[in-house]
Amino acid sequence: MKFAVLVLACVSSLLAHFQTVLVDKSVLEQGDSPKVALKYEFTHPFEQSLMQMEKPQDVGVFVEGARHSLAEKMVAKKKEGMQYWEASYTIEEPAVYQFYVDPVPYFEPAEEKFIRHQTKTIVDAFGAGEGWDEPVGFKAEIIPLSRPYSLYAGNLFSGQVFYQGEPVPFAEIEIEFYNTKGLKAPNGMYVTQVTKADANGIFHVALPKAGWWGFAALLEDDETLAYQGVEYPIELGAVLWLKTEEMR
Repeated sequence: MKFAVLVLACVSSLLAHFQTVLVDKSVLEQGDSPKVALKYEFTHPFEQSLMQMEKPQDVGVFVEGARHSLAEKMVAKKKEGMQYWEASYTIEEPAVYQFYVDPVPYFEPAEEKFIRHQTKTIVDAFGAGEGWDEPVGFKAEIIPLSRPYSLYAGNLFSGQVFYQGEPVPFAEIEIEFYNTKGLKAPNGMYVTQVTKADANGIFHVALPKAGWWGFAALLEDDETLAYQGVEYPIELGAVLWLKTEEMR
């Protein structure tokens, strides 16, 4: 029995946590509805197992150099007993829109730390084409070096990891597929891909399947948080989601 419990604990530790912000369309063209549907989850994306997500401490859209809160648009949802959130946003003019969420830090007792993943996804509306590489202003952030929308499956994506405005040398990045296709990994080690940035915080990842891909650069924050009278470190994640499409 002890062996079984130990195996279960090891498998659980392989499941990476990801905060998501997903949209129903990452490119809007002339004639499309200007209304964008948003979904926010705290999840193991390949395994499609949700975790409880409290109402975010900051949620909004960054456009034309300014942040706008979407907190009042948030609607709580339940799935398999776990809470996630949805919202909608109506785009009024051509521009690049960066939808972001900064969740309430989650205490993970198994790892004795808090998890706070500052997350974004980027939408082009009506051929704007500029501004997709502007920082939202998170403490930890991935800045895309490849245009993060209108990517084909198989494309190489490049990004740069920043913490407090400075590139992070040799940052470790976890990559995971949002697996709504029921794909099976050969074993647990294939669920989350891992790569490291170079000395300038730059990384490159090939994306073999069509769908949503999450990138999480995991950094140890310079702050701590208290839980039951004890101070614990914060895993501060710079998270970016993008969607690839099949070439037909």
